[in-house]
Amino acid sequence: MADKSHVLRVHPENPEKKIINRAAESIEKGGTVIFPAQYLYGMAADAFSEESVRRIFAIKKRPLQKPLLVLIKNFKQLETLTAGIPEAGGKLMQAFWPGNVTIIFTASDLVPGLVTAGSGRIGIRMPLHPVARALVERLDSPVTGTSANVSEKPGCDSVENLDPAVLENTDLVLDAGRLKSGIGSTLVDVTSEPARIVRQGEIPAEDIFSIIAQGY
Repeated sequence: MADKSHVLRVHPENPEKKIINRAAESIEKGGTVIFPAQYLYGMAADAFSEESVRRIFAIKKRPLQKPLLVLIKNFKQLETLTAGIPEAGGKLMQAFWPGNVTIIFTASDLVPGLVTAGSGRIGIRMPLHPVARALVERLDSPVTGTSANVSEKPGCDSVENLDPAVLENTDLVLDAGRLKSGIGSTLVDVTSEPARIVRQGEIPAEDIFSIIAQGY
């Protein structure tokens, strides 16, 4: 049976400050934290700490050739993560963040190559779930937002369904109960024109392209 002494119950809508602080402090010290995202549990580590990011890859048994998406708390954090914001990206940010759209930008030189898998591109999202929002708001650094599962296996909508190896090797787990069902984020690449849908998710492609076509 997996050890659950590091699993903390957290209110899904009004997360307790002391629990969020403990999770943030763990990440600041190089730790990994499982947290509730919109529909699946995710795994957070300091996106600028190569050692922490490498732990994420090891826990998930994730190939190093697969990049990790990053979660941010505000638009200002994009300055250190991206090489610039294309017009299409700016429109999508304004329309859908915080929310279930992940936007792929050209990564800045400050982003560890491990995060981008050497692609020079980075997927970024501003989370909507109250616990995820509280966690990123508490931290100064962006965090990884990859799903809390072994690579190639399904994501989990409850802590009870987490792979024991993932559960045991993570420093802290924020358990907000079973998450509501839904589709993952729509993944949009704005690094070239026209922007393209890499993965269809909750936000339909027609909504994405409708926003891009609009003037500011």
